[in-house]
Amino acid sequence: MSDLATTEDLDSRLEKHRTELTGYCYRMLGSAFEAEDAVQDTMVRAWRSFDKFEGRSSLRSWLYRIATNVCLDMLNAGNRRARPMDLTAATPVAQAQLNARPEVTWLEPVPDGRVLPSVADPAERAVERETIRLAFMAALQHLPPKQRAVLILREVLAWKASEVAELLGTTVASVNSALQRARATIAESEPASTDAADPLDDEQKELLERYVTAFEGYDMKALTTLLHEDATLSMPPYDLWLRGHDDIVGWMLGVGSVCRGSRLVPTVANGTPAFAHYHPAEDGNGHTPWALMVIEIVDGRISGINSFLDTERWFPLFDLPARLEKE
Repeated sequence: MSDLATTEDLDSRLEKHRTELTGYCYRMLGSAFEAEDAVQDTMVRAWRSFDKFEGRSSLRSWLYRIATNVCLDMLNAGNRRARPMDLTAATPVAQAQLNARPEVTWLEPVPDGRVLPSVADPAERAVERETIRLAFMAALQHLPPKQRAVLILREVLAWKASEVAELLGTTVASVNSALQRARATIAESEPASTDAADPLDDEQKELLERYVTAFEGYDMKALTTLLHEDATLSMPPYDLWLRGHDDIVGWMLGVGSVCRGSRLVPTVANGTPAFAHYHPAEDGNGHTPWALMVIEIVDGRISGINSFLDTERWFPLFDLPARLEKE
């Protein structure tokens, strides 16, 4: 076999694992872009050192070992990503001010297709989606890096304790202890449980259709009926967040009233419904990107609106149009 054929075969074997590795690194790092960088670094390291791979473990296990080391190195910098509600208390709308924080502060959204491999088992698919929800991702950020790795490998990817111990170069007892501590920390942070939306049921479809109609029509009375009383609105990179439909509506009728005339285009992010939010263009011709809006649903009502405003990053990542032409 030629060197070229061998190289192409290795590239193909490595690429088969890219999506699941990206999902793992995303859960570890909380950033879609850092996850892709980590996986690319993993692939380069694997390619360069493949002649040292002795086959004592599977190729998949070996890649996870490399990816874990890459992520742990990146996390040693001490960066822990968060949602606005992890950093400050809710602000009454009358006192609301927009204070931007650096990009590295924020937990980032991700397209499902980048991090969720195709799996046939519905239960496995449900776990995969559940564990990229924003609330669960925020809870993971409270864990020290090695505990985070243990929890993801054991609880999300269903690795055996012995496999995790081998990957981390430690003992089964140490892995079990780390898992117990990680579970306790996650329980303390109590990530909010949102309704499953894979696929959307008829009630959820109707809810989202009514939300689009209310938002695009800027009908605040109709919007209020769709929100939980303690629904939240956040807008990274600003650390401001609001709780309760009265404050949310108050914001949208005040500073947020610039969003009148917007258009919403459906997409999916973090295992939940999302919308590309387009704002009326300044030149009056069509609509331009304003936010990626990730929606959380609980008991048939909207419990969270997470508007990520850095559209120069998010819209290309989600393959969203750079402009909506005037109809």
